[in-house]
Amino acid sequence: MTDQLSGRLIEGGHRLDVRVYFEDTDFSGVVYHARYLHFLERGRTDFLRLHGIGHRALMDGAFGEPMAFAVRSMEIDFRRPARIDDILGVETRTVLLGGARVVLQQRILCGTEVLVEAKVKVAVVSPDGRPRRMPPAVAERLGGPAAADEDAAAR
Repeated sequence: MTDQLSGRLIEGGHRLDVRVYFEDTDFSGVVYHARYLHFLERGRTDFLRLHGIGHRALMDGAFGEPMAFAVRSMEIDFRRPARIDDILGVETRTVLLGGARVVLQQRILCGTEVLVEAKVKVAVVSPDGRPRRMPPAVAERLGGPAAADEDAAAR
């Protein structure tokens, strides 16, 4: 049952379908801009989950030392609004892997129309928030192009 709730892997990434509820909208029935961050976070979390990388397992040290992912920066392009009762597809793909970072490309679609695009830079951190290197087993599961060095991943 959990896998059904986590979306599905697609060629080159992951897709999670979400419905827009009343709580996601403003007074006019249009999705409030900050709610897109929630949809994107759910997509990233389930992308990891379906690749065998659960947040709890990361913090428990299942891949070596305890670690977590923290969003370092995000560029968002809001193209078109979503509305109440729309079914949205949140797509997540690995763009670049670095020693302590991963860059993800995310899109939110309604049907085939792209509503939101986001480039998300995520840092690997220890439980106390210090940067740390990504364990090879995690990098292997995430796939995507490897960065030549840490600076390339930061761009």
